[in-house]
Amino acid sequence: MPLKAFRGPKVWLWRWRSNPLKRRADTVEAWVLLGAWLFTFLAGVLAGLAAARSVEDGLARERVEWHPVVAHVVDKAPGVSGAHSQSPGGERVWARVGWTVADGSAHSGQARVAAGSKVGTPVTVWTDPQGHLVTRPATASEAHLRSALIGGLVGLSAAAVPFVAGLVVRGRLERRRMDRWDAEWARLGPQWGRMTG
Repeated sequence: MPLKAFRGPKVWLWRWRSNPLKRRADTVEAWVLLGAWLFTFLAGVLAGLAAARSVEDGLARERVEWHPVVAHVVDKAPGVSGAHSQSPGGERVWARVGWTVADGSAHSGQARVAAGSKVGTPVTVWTDPQGHLVTRPATASEAHLRSALIGGLVGLSAAAVPFVAGLVVRGRLERRRMDRWDAEWARLGPQWGRMTG
């Protein structure tokens, strides 16, 4: 790997200033950096906002479409009933439950119920418009938090692409500049020695 060029104190926007020693490579690198930062910012913000809005809309649609239904335990639930249970919160186990949807068709599935629930015990379950079991939909505050987290992660991931691409291009430009420097030094270095000796 070629040696890095000597770097003096940081001077802000030096690539944009007028300077007789400024090379074409410096100007190209300045535009590459500007473009990389601009695309990084835009990609991160736009992808993050789009993902957050999509998640928020999906969760809002679930809150509207999913609804609670009273189901009844079909088979006795395993375990000991709440009165005889050792755990203070009441153990919940999976049991088969059945319910009827608005069109009158009967459905059944597995749901969490209190341990030892008898056949016919009512339990509230959540269903989608087709009558299939779903989880309880996220509240508005839970949906906002979830969409913000997912939007942030998607935004960071999307921003990483132009950021890394800018680093790669900048690395190649620097490598090319160092190769040119080496070629110039190989050509002029021997003459320099004769002039000082």
